Amino acid sequence: METKEEIRARFAPSPTGKVHIGNIRAAIYNWLFARHTGGKFLLRVEDTDLERSTPEAIEALFECMKWLGLDWDEEVFYQTKNIQRHLECVEKLLSSGRAYKIEKTSRDGKTGIVTMFRMPKEGTIEFDDIVKGHMAKKAEDIQDFAIVRSDGSPIFHIANVVDDIDQRVTHIIRGDDHVENTFKHIEIFKALGAPVPRYAHLSMIVNRQGKPYSKRDGAAFVGEYRDAGYLPDALFNYLLLLGWNPGGDREVISRDEAAKLFDLEKVHVTAAMFDPKKLQWMNGEYIKRMPAAAFKEEVKKAAAGYGEANHTEEWWDSLSSQLQTRTKFLKDLHESVRPFFDGEYPFEQAAVEKRLAKPGVKELLLDLAARFESAPDWNAPALEAIVKELSQGGGMGPWVHPVRVATSGRGEGIGLFEMLELLGRDATLRRMRDAAGKYAL
Repeated sequence: METKEEIRARFAPSPTGKVHIGNIRAAIYNWLFARHTGGKFLLRVEDTDLERSTPEAIEALFECMKWLGLDWDEEVFYQTKNIQRHLECVEKLLSSGRAYKIEKTSRDGKTGIVTMFRMPKEGTIEFDDIVKGHMAKKAEDIQDFAIVRSDGSPIFHIANVVDDIDQRVTHIIRGDDHVENTFKHIEIFKALGAPVPRYAHLSMIVNRQGKPYSKRDGAAFVGEYRDAGYLPDALFNYLLLLGWNPGGDREVISRDEAAKLFDLEKVHVTAAMFDPKKLQWMNGEYIKRMPAAAFKEEVKKAAAGYGEANHTEEWWDSLSSQLQTRTKFLKDLHESVRPFFDGEYPFEQAAVEKRLAKPGVKELLLDLAARFESAPDWNAPALEAIVKELSQGGGMGPWVHPVRVATSGRGEGIGLFEMLELLGRDATLRRMRDAAGKYAL
């Protein structure tokens, strides 16, 4: 009975302390491919650059992987622990004539013996890329290349291929900046008598100008998004859609469902444009979908910095439900809840100038405060009814906007009347009258 080959995909970063979103997108696709096929997702740390691949840099890589939920299936494979095996394979290539040694002078003027891989001088090197289709290049167009430095250390090309052989990697999913390397690596696999994995090269993530997305365009590293308050599932979901979609108009998709639907052959060939605003929207969508109890705890944590708050759970539920549909980042909650707990809340200067510092606003605030004071019921519908009666069908904006700024210091926020109900009668009246005296004309 024929047994099906186990699919083994890998993510093989060179840790430098920061993980680029393009690299983590490749990790996500490898992870999804392995989960979709029931195969293995392997993590290999290519740590031969000892100056940059510090223990701290490697730990930062692990933290980003764990934060995004990218669990791996076997022990982490460290490239530095396989150097002897790399050099053994180089000896095999030297013995077969597929490698040779030559004296070379480096840019700094030092001369040493370098080991070169001998490329074939005729024929075509070709492979069927799962994403890009058939790829071919004349062998004569690729020069021989170094695989061991003059100091005896193996170079990326040989180390990468030997590690893939030893990890029994069946599919290599990486950025299309590696296409030229792939033509070289295929020949090394063949020269070592090893099966050639299948390749899938992912298009680049680009900015609005079509150039590779970098830190010049905004946050480019995973840790920056974590620190900015993005939820891991939101970033995972957004990066997933930079090159693949589940079909239809759906954009919010769980990782479990993505693993069921993910098809490597349907990954887009064209470059994917990174849109920060779309990612912000995605984060807001995931916050909306948080369990209400979990979001309420985030609100309570944000409010804790303002001291003790003696409120009922019903009050907290009301505040949380109002905030949850409007919050884009959890870190913003600290400022969003401030007016409910801090009587010394700051006033936005632009909002004061636009809504309060205008003739007639002082009289409006004082008149409305008097009407609110005599309201038999203090709840959102009752307060809204008072303003509706004043507006006489002409729109409530002239009252709503000044009251919002007077009672919160901000030009935007949750529904005004719901906010006033949560603030309570005493705080609302005091704030309206104080703002009328300090800012209004």
